[in-house]
Amino acid sequence: MTDLGVRPFNARSLVLSVLLGLPTPRLTMPSLMRLAALFDLAPGTMRTALSRMVAAGELESDESTYELRGRLLERKASQDIGRCPPDGAWDGTWWILAVTSPNRTVAARRVFRTRMVNARMGELRPDTWLRPANVPGPEAVGEVVVVRGARSGEDPDALVARLWDLRALADQCRMLLGALDTAATDVAANDVATLPATMMRAAAIVRFLRNEPLLPRALTPGGWPVDDLRDRYRSFDRQFGHMLRRAISTRQ
Repeated sequence: MTDLGVRPFNARSLVLSVLLGLPTPRLTMPSLMRLAALFDLAPGTMRTALSRMVAAGELESDESTYELRGRLLERKASQDIGRCPPDGAWDGTWWILAVTSPNRTVAARRVFRTRMVNARMGELRPDTWLRPANVPGPEAVGEVVVVRGARSGEDPDALVARLWDLRALADQCRMLLGALDTAATDVAANDVATLPATMMRAAAIVRFLRNEPLLPRALTPGGWPVDDLRDRYRSFDRQFGHMLRRAISTRQ
């Protein structure tokens, strides 16, 4: 398999990958045990991972059902947004966010960076983030200032190129389109044995779509392949979801 930049699933990452992809991020214990078996994970390994995730506030459980909770719901929301194309309208304004707090802990900086990535903001320099205002802006949480308005000075295409490596993103996207072709063929064959490899490919595509900047069309280069990947993945995801649900269903 082509190196997709995705680590092999352990119990925790497998649970997260599946729950983050569900419309309602909830699964029963029997379904999770079937999922573990598909990936050759021992039942005890899965139970231990679930207990730790509940203790960490990542999952909520009533002993028979496990549901996503905490900051991971923000990640799911960001992931879901990435599956839809951005609004074609853009009035030329930008979101600009500046941190006003002079001192933050390492943990606070990590949480803040995750929030900025989820909001598709680009880092111009430490504590200064911006992006075109064709998507909702980041929340003004904590000691920050958020402004929306026109900007002048540097050419917008040049500024976008400083914030994101569009050539690298396009190259990665084309590689993922090839991986999606393979995954779609496997799903069409309805071979449960291909599920682990298909999940890896799907996880790589979802991660890419969660991180790509959702730029307005006016600021994307010619031949930009991301919209094609997004459209084709939505169709694939419906078929893959049906296959996965059948594989882990307890009604067999």
